Amino acid sequence: MAMATPMAPRSTFAIFLILLLRSGHSPAAAFYLPGSYPQRYRPGEALAAKVNSLTSPSSKLPFPYYSLPFCAPQGGVNRAAESLGELLLGDRIETSPYRFSMLKNATDFLCRTDPLPPATADLLMSRIDDAYHVNLLLDTLPVVRYVKNLAAPGVFVRSTGFPVGVRADDGEYYVYNHLKLTVLVNKPRNGTTRAEALMATADAVELISFAGGSKDGGGYTVVGFEVVPCSVEHDAAAIKGKKMYDELPARAAAGCDPSVVGMRVRANRPLVFSYEVAFVESGVEWPSRWDAYLEMGGAKVHWFSILNSIVVVAFLAAILLVILLRTVRRDLAQYDEHGGEAGLAPQADELAGWKLVAGDVFREPAHPVLLCVMVGDGVRILAMAVATILFAALGFMSPASRGALVTGMLGIYLLLGFAAGYAAVRLWKTVRHGDSAGWKRVAWRASCAFPGAGFAVFTALNCVLWYNGSTGAVPFLLFAVILLLWAFVSVPLTLAGGLVASRVGHLEYPVKTNKIARQVPAAQCSPWVFVAVAGTLPFGTLFIELLFIMSSLWLGRVYYVFGFLLVVMALLVAVCGEVSVVLTYMGLCVEDWRWWWRAFFASGSVAPYTLGYAVYYLVFDLHSLSGPVSAALYVGYSLLMALAVMLATGAVGLAASFAFVYYLFSAVKLD
Repeated sequence: MAMATPMAPRSTFAIFLILLLRSGHSPAAAFYLPGSYPQRYRPGEALAAKVNSLTSPSSKLPFPYYSLPFCAPQGGVNRAAESLGELLLGDRIETSPYRFSMLKNATDFLCRTDPLPPATADLLMSRIDDAYHVNLLLDTLPVVRYVKNLAAPGVFVRSTGFPVGVRADDGEYYVYNHLKLTVLVNKPRNGTTRAEALMATADAVELISFAGGSKDGGGYTVVGFEVVPCSVEHDAAAIKGKKMYDELPARAAAGCDPSVVGMRVRANRPLVFSYEVAFVESGVEWPSRWDAYLEMGGAKVHWFSILNSIVVVAFLAAILLVILLRTVRRDLAQYDEHGGEAGLAPQADELAGWKLVAGDVFREPAHPVLLCVMVGDGVRILAMAVATILFAALGFMSPASRGALVTGMLGIYLLLGFAAGYAAVRLWKTVRHGDSAGWKRVAWRASCAFPGAGFAVFTALNCVLWYNGSTGAVPFLLFAVILLLWAFVSVPLTLAGGLVASRVGHLEYPVKTNKIARQVPAAQCSPWVFVAVAGTLPFGTLFIELLFIMSSLWLGRVYYVFGFLLVVMALLVAVCGEVSVVLTYMGLCVEDWRWWWRAFFASGSVAPYTLGYAVYYLVFDLHSLSGPVSAALYVGYSLLMALAVMLATGAVGLAASFAFVYYLFSAVKLD
């Protein structure tokens, strides 16, 4: 066994930083970690494509592939094993009749359907009107289609999947019944790819033997899957008597041109389906095969977002430095100069009134239970977001594992119940001056508040999906699993966190609280006006990345620049803390000691701006979204997203303001 050198920890940290920074430019570079190996295929070995749910950019209701009159495989339709995340996303992966042999080009007949009943023909035309797409998968790679960009001749637009059909200018409906498939394959030089060599351990004597490969390391890997859909009127004589997978002559599918349509959809008329496949050797290596899917434009826009956020952070940091290094130090010096007696320092009172509220600044806020519960849930959401983004940036949530991101988020959220309970009860004990009575109520509400709101919205929307027969509807069994996970994982961990927080020592306040509350002077302007305006600064650091995230969620675009997102998240946390501290200091200077809730909402007020941006995005970017069901889904999940943003950013603001107030009054010497 090789012995570790003294430089091992430093090397590990360096590798960590390199992977994190590279994830912002080349997301595929860190995907394939130990335990994820390429599948090798020998010439003539069978490959089977699978089908996913039918999806549409204008309707957010996915439907089963076989809800339309497509050909079914000879052995019947079988469901593929799916993860929790895939089920929650509405994926329904099933076997398909499209099967190939490695390196064998072929043109095969699939099937001739029964005459379409009028209801089935109407359903097919409705799906064509709603721009539904077929999603094929081969070796976990989605099929890709290239279409000419009408606005820029010579430029092709890449998209996953292909339309079910098209409505021609004459008003007739045509189905894409013939597929020209291209499978891009790669044969590694010397039988081993660079990625496979890197997967071997540093002290291994020989490389790992990979399943599916021959003894000499031969075999091909699938690195691309492309399609050209066609609507073809088959030659009746050429397909007469044909069975599934019988070879078709070239003239049977003659005229396969995407710009020409032939297979018309009519009631009481059958449909004929066929396909052709060609294998092309590619120089793309297996580790880079996802680059075509994950390549995102606008890298300069991401950098602009980060630079814009840095400017905001620097501006607020300068204000804080002025407050801490000049104003506060000057106030403290003048205060100490007069012996700490406010009545003997009228000039100091005119300069700063924060020292006059020393006996009330740590007074228990209004509705303390609600505040503690919201902070506990906010800590949980923020920690989940940071952990998920960090793991994704390092490549642990590969796009090859469909639904891994959602599964990881759900698992991390459940485990962070301990953090929610600890933060909520710890704050409860702090505002109660060390009295932990009632901590069980706080911990229990922290385990139910946001999960309850999320589950209520999710259940209502799921009923809508279920009523419409969409694959996006979560099965009842999965509902039960989620409830059991919450009841037996999340709730116990939250209560355990609360128990630990109730038994640790509490934080002693630097000043004593008076028995009678000080009257707050009338303000010329409501402090909540400043709170509402303060949300613009955190939103300014977030809105550019929010555009890419919304496009990924609702337009089906891939988002995988988690390196950028992690940096933006760090800047957002810094801005939220700085904004909250500035507003808290402004309130104390006018002798208003009620800072707890204002500190929470000073940074949490970014949520209304986020919700407003979601409405803007719906009106101007999702204008193709059709139907009340899709609109209800969008509004419901947008409200839930805004609530999560408010809780997470509010928790940051309250924590920063508490640290500031504690530091500020720790320097005040009172008897």
